Amino acid sequence: MVNAAVVFAVLVAAIWVAESEYIEYNTTQRIVPDKINVHLVPHSHDDVGWLKTVDQYYVGANNSIRGACVQNVLDSVISSLLEDKNRKFIYVEMAFFQRWWRQQSKAMKIKVKELVNSGQLEFINGGMCMHDEATPHYIDLIDQTTLGHQFIKEEFGKVPRVGWQIDPFGHSAVQAYLLGAELGFDSLFFARIDYQDRAKRLKEKTLEVIWQGCKSLGSSSQIFTGIFPRHYDPPDGFTFEINDVSPPIQANVTKTNHMMWTMGTDFRYQYANSWFRQMDKFIHYVNQDGRVNALYSTPSIYTDAKYAANEYWPLKVGDFFPYADHPNAYWTGYFTSRPGLKGYVRVMSSYYQAARQLEYFKGRNETGPNTDALADALAIAQHHDAVSGTERQHVASDYALRLSLGYEEAERLVASALASLVNQRLSSHRMNPVKDFQQCPLLNISYCPPSETTLVNGKILVIVVYNPLAWKREDVIRIPVSATHVFVQDLDGKKIESQLLPLSNATLTMRKHYVRAYTGKAPGSNVLKYWLAFPVSVPPLGFNTYTVTSSDQSNDSSTLSKMSSPEGSTDKSIKVGQGNLMLLYSADEGKLTHYVNSRTLVTASVEQSYSYYSGNDGTDKDPQASGAYVFRPNGSFPIKSDHQVSFSVLRGPILDEVHQQLSPWVSQITRVFKAKEHAEIEFTVGPIPVDDGIGKEIITQFKTTMKSNKTFYTDSSGRDFIKRIRDFRTDWDLQVNQPIAGNYYPVNLGIYIQDSSVEFSVLVDRSVGGSSLEDGQMELMLHRRLLHDDARGVGEVLNETVCIADKCEGLTIQGKLYLRIDQKGEGAKWRRTVGQELYSPLMLAFTEQDGDNLLHFAASTFSGTDSSYNLPNNIALLTLQEFKNGKVLVRLAHLYEIGEDNNYSVMASVELKKLFPNKKINKVTEMSLSANQERVEMEKRKLDWKVEGSTDEPKVVRGGPVDPTNLVVELAPMEIRTFFIDLNPLQTVSEAENHMANYQSIQ
Repeated sequence: MVNAAVVFAVLVAAIWVAESEYIEYNTTQRIVPDKINVHLVPHSHDDVGWLKTVDQYYVGANNSIRGACVQNVLDSVISSLLEDKNRKFIYVEMAFFQRWWRQQSKAMKIKVKELVNSGQLEFINGGMCMHDEATPHYIDLIDQTTLGHQFIKEEFGKVPRVGWQIDPFGHSAVQAYLLGAELGFDSLFFARIDYQDRAKRLKEKTLEVIWQGCKSLGSSSQIFTGIFPRHYDPPDGFTFEINDVSPPIQANVTKTNHMMWTMGTDFRYQYANSWFRQMDKFIHYVNQDGRVNALYSTPSIYTDAKYAANEYWPLKVGDFFPYADHPNAYWTGYFTSRPGLKGYVRVMSSYYQAARQLEYFKGRNETGPNTDALADALAIAQHHDAVSGTERQHVASDYALRLSLGYEEAERLVASALASLVNQRLSSHRMNPVKDFQQCPLLNISYCPPSETTLVNGKILVIVVYNPLAWKREDVIRIPVSATHVFVQDLDGKKIESQLLPLSNATLTMRKHYVRAYTGKAPGSNVLKYWLAFPVSVPPLGFNTYTVTSSDQSNDSSTLSKMSSPEGSTDKSIKVGQGNLMLLYSADEGKLTHYVNSRTLVTASVEQSYSYYSGNDGTDKDPQASGAYVFRPNGSFPIKSDHQVSFSVLRGPILDEVHQQLSPWVSQITRVFKAKEHAEIEFTVGPIPVDDGIGKEIITQFKTTMKSNKTFYTDSSGRDFIKRIRDFRTDWDLQVNQPIAGNYYPVNLGIYIQDSSVEFSVLVDRSVGGSSLEDGQMELMLHRRLLHDDARGVGEVLNETVCIADKCEGLTIQGKLYLRIDQKGEGAKWRRTVGQELYSPLMLAFTEQDGDNLLHFAASTFSGTDSSYNLPNNIALLTLQEFKNGKVLVRLAHLYEIGEDNNYSVMASVELKKLFPNKKINKVTEMSLSANQERVEMEKRKLDWKVEGSTDEPKVVRGGPVDPTNLVVELAPMEIRTFFIDLNPLQTVSEAENHMANYQSIQ
């Protein structure tokens, strides 16, 4: 076969010395079977925020940072495409394109639609952004993609065929099967893989593979995947903007006679003619020579050409984490970078899911308030330089501001929806309607004005507790209160046991500082004293109401926690926990020593500690520093206090708490609930001291005596768990250069280890980095504060601070970990069930009412499902959303993998009639994951790729078609099914009242 590099080297010289006269270049698209076909794919990679904010990138503001203007790119590209029907261009980021589209005239829109219909302009990927693959939750990935795909479908009637994740820093298994095959994509392309992996694949021509990301779905959800030979920019000499240089040209390093050149890079084509003019010449002269064929192309055309070759392709399973581009540069720091933003995104994600449900129950209002602004803000927050934490500080602040503004509107919707549902019940008692439901978005810093108010003149505090999960839920809620003597009643007016827990000093300090930072003023005059904890029971997709009332008598009030400390005790160990779970601490040092579950007969030795890695400053032989992207530790150091560690225990009827001040800037509260069999650890880390000139990366470690054989398991975007082996890669012989950073993986849901008898799981409340660096050990990175840039483009150190007036200090992070030890094979039930509860916490809303209204108000309850129905324990309702056309979008997910659990890794079913009581289901249409095409049509178009080697796999079983009479949905392990459901008009008030009365009658 002709060597493409030699031909191009000769031809390029000829092209540049062409005579100065008009030449009509022949750019006709064609594929020549017996030649190397070079597919030129014009593109611009437009980050939805990074060095500049989304707005700044779009309008071209703040160009002292980067000369980038996306609206110029789109204006210029469209103009160039209209000049020559053979030219092509692909566009990816719908957040930018949608904004540009809305600013165009009707005449321009007609022209653009013609370009789309002819294939000159093709939408690739099609989400609002090119999302990150390590740090977002899979539900957010689905939502942001759906938002973009729905825009494309509504405006252009098109369905994207190709995934284009060219810049994310490693690639998840969920991307392959869920955000790839289940969208109906025919192929997926990206650039970044580990440098050792790329070298082997280049040598063996295995850059293009069939990727099976899900062992449960196997070949039914595989995708053709192409990895670029080096990066996503053009070969050297083929970048047609000023002062650009690129690495040397590559000959074909893939199978078949087709190769792709990505003609573009970040924010290119601001003057598109300079690109297209040179590519016109290139195609003309290369094809005139005849030894190689060049053509304008798209990834879709390239994919079809590869499929037509009828080749066998190597199989890839698992994922592409971690990613390193250099022996000492593992991009595993960003798994934790900006933990505050990561936590905020997760909280807003769960709030959005619940708000969408309430929007459906109330009825969508296009003019607002609605969830649209929050949906948009969350979508762009999934960008690979957003939730990843790799953007500049002012950009991170802009993402947070957008989320805050979206939340404010969604909060008004939630308050209105809850009031509407409550008032439907109250109207039968001729009571005044409730108008002023308040919520507490700053509960994470122990600030909730409506619950902290002193109740006087017979006032009661009414708490509406909404459950966004589609199964009945028993839990404990905690709210801050100022009074000592209060009691709690349930919806029947029955007093329920409750407990007051004094706030820790660390909590009070953080509350005072951060309330002022967020609101601009100190907390109110009420002296906050306690957390009030009490158990609640809430119906599926519904709410119950509880009341808090002041009491004059101490014996009629909540139980005040009893405090104790090990000082003066003769016991060698301190026992914490009054239910099945008990934690043991050493009396002399106050350290965790044992975990005991009397029901499951699990007893395990376990220790917890905190330490920090010193961030490498890049001053040794290799100038690589630890930064926003890269984790390069330079030694590990325990975090210790200069004095005796502060240790105290609070005990009560609902839960026990262990308060520990481990250093001036690290503290934690460990909670053991009487009715739960896992421990909750609330950590507070910061401000991280850097006055010694050393950046620090904070971890917590759990050590056991388990023999885990170098093996641990981490989740893929909150979905499948993937087996990890220390210092090992499945696809190549790993050369270990960074034994710590090179063994870190993203953790969105949890991490666990196991041996022959037990398994130890830790769940998280946001994305973090985690590993098991020794047998029986797990560690999670909680916070990072660094003083050097890692030279990966952001050009700013990761040094987050919070300022009040003129005083700034390092950011403090408060978060939660959840841990449990089970008999081997039993841990999945907890990880999956509690994992859903952590992602979808109970939503609280508050209102003050007169005591006279208590009897009627407390009777308010609501459930969106049939009164006797819960979803099966292995099924989750991911989406319940009313669309603009009146249809209802429903997504159902099986939570378990094949073989994960003996009881739950089986086919399950959902009765749609019971999910939508008192409504007539007119039609159920199964859709692709992003709901932009019918599933049956998507399956018909699926390409059947050939895979090298054995194809012996167990038959993949999926849920069958939905019978239009029975309306039962089947789901196989790891299956997610998406439906549009046509319903009759929303039920009347009387129907709703009857439904709620039915629910009450069975309690």
